[in-house]
Amino acid sequence: MDKLIPDRLSTLGHPQRLAVFRLLMRRYPDRVPATELANALGLKPNTLSIYVSSLMQTGLISQERVGTSLRYRVDIEETQATIGFLLQDCCRGRPEICSPFPNDARHKAPEMTDQKFNVLFICTGNSARSIFAEAILRDLAPDRFNVYSAGTKPKSELNLFALEVLRHNGHDVSVLRAKTIGEFQGEGAPALDFVFTVCDQAANEECPAWQGQTISAHWGLPDPVKVQGTHAEKSLAFRQTYGALRNRMMGFTALPFASLDRISLQKAVDDLGQIKDKG
Repeated sequence: MDKLIPDRLSTLGHPQRLAVFRLLMRRYPDRVPATELANALGLKPNTLSIYVSSLMQTGLISQERVGTSLRYRVDIEETQATIGFLLQDCCRGRPEICSPFPNDARHKAPEMTDQKFNVLFICTGNSARSIFAEAILRDLAPDRFNVYSAGTKPKSELNLFALEVLRHNGHDVSVLRAKTIGEFQGEGAPALDFVFTVCDQAANEECPAWQGQTISAHWGLPDPVKVQGTHAEKSLAFRQTYGALRNRMMGFTALPFASLDRISLQKAVDDLGQIKDKG
């Protein structure tokens, strides 16, 4: 372990290897195909191969072959061991020195108070999936959550198929609009308790870290906007996406927030992102 830690820090000291690691952390617990990693980071396949090989040699990421595709995921236990070593050895277990949160708040979940949780859903276009998520959670638990959605590259208009599905399920679409992620950053923005990415492309993009004790997770789903075919086939894809997000929202609202510490709550929302049922 004594030699492994310096090797890991040296590996992460390279900007592009660090970029690969950070992207995989944003996508955890997904296994991300090599081609997607290369495209997201603008790397040639052979260059990416060198970077992931270095990360694998130090145990920071793992590889799995699915058919002809190589997929990569952060080894979260080894990553935790590395961070734990730094906190224990370098900081001598003094969280007031090394913790990014005051009073060792890194182990605390957002407190259950009369104040609502602020939840943000992010996608690329903010025209369908994140809009679905916003509408569903807002209507499921309006007394517990302030719900927002935004896009990293928002479209000016909401998708017509998405609006059709929302109206069919009784949602008020008059309050919905495409928004940019910039509305939720900087001075005057709401303090966010939860941030979820609901499309892979948005999760792959480099975004500033959220301030405070925001819990984030990736709930990626296929983009129904890209489905080709008849009106009925496209409509079905949007209904399936709506059903998948509703299932996750039902699970999210059922979580025992008051009895979960921060680590347990993070794992719980990560697990919800792995639900495959499309309703």
